[in-house]
Amino acid sequence: QVQIVESGGGLVQPGGSLRLSCAASGFTFSNNGMRWYRQAPGKERELVALISSPGDTTNYADSVKGRFTISRDNAKNTVYLQMNSLKHEDTAVYYCYARYQWRDYWGQGTQVTVSS
Repeated sequence: QVQIVESGGGLVQPGGSLRLSCAASGFTFSNNGMRWYRQAPGKERELVALISSPGDTTNYADSVKGRFTISRDNAKNTVYLQMNSLKHEDTAVYYCYARYQWRDYWGQGTQVTVSS
């Protein structure tokens, strides 16, 4: 059974940093690319970052390039999202995503609020 669990969200001031974690199980994690999405109130869910299965290829939304870094530890079945220089507009629920055997799997999400 595939399980995806995010953690690490919280309240942070503008300019601050947070690191999100996503622990996955129930599939061969090292064979799967992983993604982070986010959804702000009243907006559609958007792709934030993705990483290839070995971790050597990453891609980012233009809005987070240079501020966010996605990484993974295949030994721990975990993917991370390091978020620096946070802005008000980064406020959203952040979701981890995996596609496995032609099905989409999402975590429950973790809230990130950027506010002074």
